[in-house]
Amino acid sequence: MRVCATALFALLATPLAADPFVMTYEAFEQAVPHIDLLACPVDLDGPGRFCRLTTHNDALNVFVFSEDGDQPLVALKSWPADLLAGLMD
Repeated sequence: MRVCATALFALLATPLAADPFVMTYEAFEQAVPHIDLLACPVDLDGPGRFCRLTTHNDALNVFVFSEDGDQPLVALKSWPADLLAGLMD
């Protein structure tokens, strides 16, 4: 599954031509190993949103999806995984 996550990050970082790719939760759910978060981080939270957590390249990544329509990706934020070191002591 690491290949799928790598491909997803590359796709999200690639500028697209006329028709932008919209990542839907359905596509994400099938392609990316993740953890369902009970609540979004405060700075990503908002009405009608839900979040999923992934790890990749020593980073914690939170994907934020809208509950509307096809549930498109509306935000993405990453933090260094070493932030967890203090929690593990």
